[in-house]
Amino acid sequence: MGLKKRSKVSAEFSMSSLTDIIFLLLIFFMLTSTLVKIQPFELPESDSKTVAPTNIMVSIENDGRHTLNGTTISTRALERAMREGIAGMENRDNVSVTIVAEVGTPFDDVVEVMNIAARLRIKAILATQPRS
Repeated sequence: MGLKKRSKVSAEFSMSSLTDIIFLLLIFFMLTSTLVKIQPFELPESDSKTVAPTNIMVSIENDGRHTLNGTTISTRALERAMREGIAGMENRDNVSVTIVAEVGTPFDDVVEVMNIAARLRIKAILATQPRS
């Protein structure tokens, strides 16, 4: 009998598992992007669409309270705490501070944080929300 056994390798690739993974990633990023909120107060509006990485975040409220990365801090201790935070970072050239100032905050408070950033030789970015 001349029966030959043929063992042919199939070159097919199942895309169903890959589409499932991509769909789950899409859902994950859609849910997490809507949950990210900087502060519970209203930010100034702007037409700018620049997105920059944040290393340090300073929030300033109307009543003059400052928070550094979520921790309430006095104005006097702000520069020292920022300096200590920067000291532990690896890439000091790309460090930036994001200033999150509530609408109606005195501009002198914002300028004070900008001056601290200038003394520390880091970039200062003012957080805004898009115009409606």
